[in-house]
Amino acid sequence: MSLLAFLDREHSLAGDDYSRWLVPPAALAIHLSIGQAYAFSVFNLPLSRSLGITQSVAGDWKLSTIGWVFSIAIVFLGLSAALFGSWLERVGPRKAMFVSAVCFGGGFEVGALGIASHQFWLLLLGYGVLGGIGLGIGYISPVTTLIRWFPDRPGMATGMAIMGFGGGAMIASPLSTMLMARFKTPTSTGVAPTFVVMGALYFAFMMFGVFSVRVPRPNWRPRLSQRAEQRRPFVITGNVTAGRAIRTPQFWLLWAVLCLNVTAGIGVLGQASPMIQEMFPGVISSGAAAGFVGLLSLANMGGRFFWSSLSDFIGRKAVYATFFLLGAALYSVVPRTGHMGNVALFVAGYVVILSMYGGGFATIPAYLRDMFGTIQVGAIHGRLLTAWSTAGILGPVLVNYIREYEIAHGVPKADAYTTTMYIMAGLLVVGFFCNLFVHRVDERHVTTEQPASITATA
Repeated sequence: MSLLAFLDREHSLAGDDYSRWLVPPAALAIHLSIGQAYAFSVFNLPLSRSLGITQSVAGDWKLSTIGWVFSIAIVFLGLSAALFGSWLERVGPRKAMFVSAVCFGGGFEVGALGIASHQFWLLLLGYGVLGGIGLGIGYISPVTTLIRWFPDRPGMATGMAIMGFGGGAMIASPLSTMLMARFKTPTSTGVAPTFVVMGALYFAFMMFGVFSVRVPRPNWRPRLSQRAEQRRPFVITGNVTAGRAIRTPQFWLLWAVLCLNVTAGIGVLGQASPMIQEMFPGVISSGAAAGFVGLLSLANMGGRFFWSSLSDFIGRKAVYATFFLLGAALYSVVPRTGHMGNVALFVAGYVVILSMYGGGFATIPAYLRDMFGTIQVGAIHGRLLTAWSTAGILGPVLVNYIREYEIAHGVPKADAYTTTMYIMAGLLVVGFFCNLFVHRVDERHVTTEQPASITATA
């Protein structure tokens, strides 16, 4: 049997003695790898000194220019997730994971060529476009499989995998730093060979997921799943196709729910270090600020598992209501902790906020499953992730440009984030009402048919 045939859906059907608990490690292998994207900033300064080595010289790339690499990767994450979601449902997770591994690992290799030849367009094409496509396909490929294996605990299952995306930077950051130090020479910052090695390592690690993932056989159900579903009458009894889903108000309400929740968190995540130093001048050093960023990463990762698991018991709607109400309250109060000089309350507030930011990502696939069923939840999830791409622009723009405007008009740096925090609180209030209006999908959109290319499990 050829490799390409091995990747087909029919060759990844699980046997009767297969344990569904072997699927989460396969999903984690993918998400821990592509989660490296959150650590891309460790390359920013070395890339800005590609020619000067110790300092930037004429001809070196500016930091503002390098920032486009990450931005393009996130844009293509959303676009590829939306475009290839239906294809994933047809071919199955194994082939999709393989394509993700090729694109993500290959993106590093093409990017390395761009760095070595100092051709920015090659770096943008490699890590930004090709790597971004790998990010998008890799992000959604395990989700639909986990939901089908865990119909009784879809929140917990997707939380286990998506937690890996939040924690991928904790592996990638020290690994990248170590490799750059190892390859650095008087004539090289070591970034290009680091890209080569990381591309090969991540490809190999993602292939573990490719070879170990399985899909359940038709009509498979875990024990007690029916009892678990009876506790959640909000769950749809049929299925809605991706084409029909995007024509329902529920889809666009959930799109707004995800976009607003991510907008509120991603802007803070990108400016966490300078924000805490500017709000507590002379109190928080750069080292302490780095520790704060690391703590927020842990909160982001842990929140993905905690909140999504909790949603299996209290429901997705209740969890998102908590995100918006508690988040709005915290954003309103946190600026006062800066004025009070209370670092502990400031840190605690943002730890909770970032846990809900991560929890929003992990809970939304199960929310989609409740609304639209399982047959094309991957395709629907992919389309919904365009909300992430939108929020990836809105959040940083709100934080960065409002801060610059405030400082330019004489507002002290310590107070320059207050207006932004109040705006974020307002956005979360809007998100609360969007979530409040989500209701069961109209029966006219529901089909009980199972397409032949889809493995039915619910």
